[in-house]
Amino acid sequence: MEQEQNETRSEEMDSTEETVVEPEKEETEPAAKDSEQTDQTAEIEKLIGERDEYLEMAKRQKAEFANYRRRTENTRKEAFEEGSKDTVKCFLPVLDNLERALAAAGDEESPLKAGVEMVLRQMNEAMSQLKVECIDPQGEPFDAELMNAVLQGTSEEGEPGSVCQVLQKGYRMGDKVIRHAMVKVVAG
Repeated sequence: MEQEQNETRSEEMDSTEETVVEPEKEETEPAAKDSEQTDQTAEIEKLIGERDEYLEMAKRQKAEFANYRRRTENTRKEAFEEGSKDTVKCFLPVLDNLERALAAAGDEESPLKAGVEMVLRQMNEAMSQLKVECIDPQGEPFDAELMNAVLQGTSEEGEPGSVCQVLQKGYRMGDKVIRHAMVKVVAG
């Protein structure tokens, strides 16, 4: 019987030892869970930081691309306008010569005069399509931004400071002057 009691005691001890060991395991598991959760939280924060950094980088790239596109468009537009201006400048002497030819023909009607008038009309229409405007300041006050005064007139020719004769018409395209008008201005 004693032996049975010893065995029962040893089994109780074993079960007691097991119960003692089990609570220790339970205490270490929450600590492991806390450190694991802290690691996960740190990893999440790191990932959120990386995400924010990449979003900022993407926004900067998008803004830089929009600025690049705008600069490129402005450069292209300016180059087109400059090319148009240079082309129109090349045709202005032709336009002047057509007007001189009509003036030289006088009042007499001829097929040659009719042909020159037609070519001049087409040239003026082409200039109009390119948004080229004629600067013909006869009788207007002198404006140094649009005109070059090359001669000085007398007070009998008009009001002081006004244009009394246009020697060569000027032209502008939008706000830009392609060629200033050459004028004679009344001294004042």
